[in-house]
Amino acid sequence: MTIRIAGGLRLSREVVFELCAEDLESCVAAREGGADRIELCCALIEGGLTPSHALISAAVAQSGLPIYTILRPRGGGFVYSDAEFTLMQEDLEHARSLGVSGFVAGVLRPDGNVDGNRMRLLVEQATPLEVTFHRAFDAATNLEHALEDVISTGCRRLLTSGGAENVFTGAERLRRLGVQAAERIEIAVGGGLRLETAAEVARITGASQFHGSVRQLESPPEIVSKDLVTGRMFTKPENVRMMIAALKVGHGKWESESNAHRTS
Repeated sequence: MTIRIAGGLRLSREVVFELCAEDLESCVAAREGGADRIELCCALIEGGLTPSHALISAAVAQSGLPIYTILRPRGGGFVYSDAEFTLMQEDLEHARSLGVSGFVAGVLRPDGNVDGNRMRLLVEQATPLEVTFHRAFDAATNLEHALEDVISTGCRRLLTSGGAENVFTGAERLRRLGVQAAERIEIAVGGGLRLETAAEVARITGASQFHGSVRQLESPPEIVSKDLVTGRMFTKPENVRMMIAALKVGHGKWESESNAHRTS
């Protein structure tokens, strides 16, 4: 992703890394590790649900970073009843009152297309704060068509793995979606972003915005009983720093390849 300036020169955008956090400790790690913003949720095991008001308030106060809170009232699919959509609207207002910088949401219709009407309502309600369309996009029937629908809603950003299980597998399609978007919306690459493949993902996609949790298991799990396993996932500041460094390396390689192609 590049920006044109006078004289036809092109300046590359800086890499932006958003940490997906479900607890206060991870929010602090995001700040100490150099992340640019936080997507705040709970229940990452469910793909992320709306966090508690207490967690939102504490994250805003203690992280020092822009907090984008997810609006997702339950796990499962992304087709919501009227009552569930009302909950999303009410959670938006509560989160706004707690000082968040934006929201993350995604609503589909039963036919697998983007629910443009409901998303436009959320974008309008959130104004002037930003709305990111989350990985509900990856469950859409046709991603290229869905991209145009998301753009038409007024969402400022789209979070996607390119419809794949993870961003490494979906890297080439992510590149194509970025070309299609043509800077009408930011494409945030996220979903299974791993340190060992992050540089290659950045090189292939040419993206400037990335999203991940960079979590690790606190300690080997202990099976207390067949129904209870101890141990938890957490995020360390150094892992955030290493992820950002890897993404910058890959983005730098993409820049070099792009410049060589333009001058050849």
